[in-house]
Amino acid sequence: MKTTYDNSSLKLKKEFAEAEDFLPLNGTDYVELYVGNAKQAAHFYKTAFGFQSVAYSGLETGMKDRVSYVLQQDKIRLVLTSPMEPHGPINDHINTHGDGVKNVALWVDDATKSFEETVKRGAEVAFEPKTIEDDHGKVVMSGIKTYGETVHIFVERSAYEGPFMPGFRKWESDYNPQPAGLKFIDHMVGNVGWGEMNKWVDFYAKVLGFAQLVSFDDKDISTDYTALMSKVMTNGNGRIKFPINEPAKGKKKSQIEEYIDFYKGAGVQHIAVATDDILTTIDRLKAGGVEFLYVPDTYYDDLLDRVGHIDEEIEELRKRGILVDRDDEGYLLQLFTKPVGDRPTLFFEIIQRKGAKSFGKGNFKALFEAIEHEQELRGTL
Repeated sequence: MKTTYDNSSLKLKKEFAEAEDFLPLNGTDYVELYVGNAKQAAHFYKTAFGFQSVAYSGLETGMKDRVSYVLQQDKIRLVLTSPMEPHGPINDHINTHGDGVKNVALWVDDATKSFEETVKRGAEVAFEPKTIEDDHGKVVMSGIKTYGETVHIFVERSAYEGPFMPGFRKWESDYNPQPAGLKFIDHMVGNVGWGEMNKWVDFYAKVLGFAQLVSFDDKDISTDYTALMSKVMTNGNGRIKFPINEPAKGKKKSQIEEYIDFYKGAGVQHIAVATDDILTTIDRLKAGGVEFLYVPDTYYDDLLDRVGHIDEEIEELRKRGILVDRDDEGYLLQLFTKPVGDRPTLFFEIIQRKGAKSFGKGNFKALFEAIEHEQELRGTL
């Protein structure tokens, strides 16, 4: 299915309708990161991003090979997991990729049916349906493999009333910083290798029933030095959006190539999280120590000529480095963090939508020039 960028609401509704309903998805259940030190990572995400303590699993709960901390802010749930043993798959993942996203869990009504429907359409099995139980009820889970070592886990939790799931206990903490105003995951971007984008676009279309919402080529997403291509896949109700990026030929190494070089393969590049008040959210994140990409002052000189009327004061956006873009439905405001680990891989996008359904196409050049500046400092451009 060939789709090009189109801002019209009619086009967007048509694309949503093309997503099949054999795999109803209620939303993102959680995102699990494998990290080198889960306790310290949990403190970072609480302090820097305003997440709250939810649940814990480790030696005290009978878990011998790993420890996990569950954090939440509104509808965003992160699970941070570290190994307790010197060998095994978690260690292997961290040794190869550094800290990064391993599991993207999708909330479903029937994890067994979700597994069966996707596997019969060609998904590779990560693990078969299993039921875990405790005094709070039961959770059914299953998993399929996607790009790189990323796994989609189907989570059925309608019969569970505990803090997270069996095997976890409530995590009580005296340290709970103020939330930053983050609401939910807007979209999650995957980076794949040369020539692999269409393979994974087809995977999401055939195996999960997604439709293509937006397509960008190297003419849309390029600078004087680097380029990439991207297609955005969405499920039927629009709650799950997965852009898929691949490198394109340019004069120098693109951000996608840099990611793949340091991550050692395909993986989740960034998590876009929504806010209703980006000015306050950015202020709180910066106060917590989150670092953002630098946007030059010249970006704002003709901003209103490019995007038209907006509610925010230009100077307030300028001093925070917030980008603005408009489509036929409205406008959006966005800002991107620097990588949250030592490797230049995973980062976060903060986004506020004021009607816009698009992904900031008008900001691509400014964004990628900012990323190139960071690459140049790292010596990887």
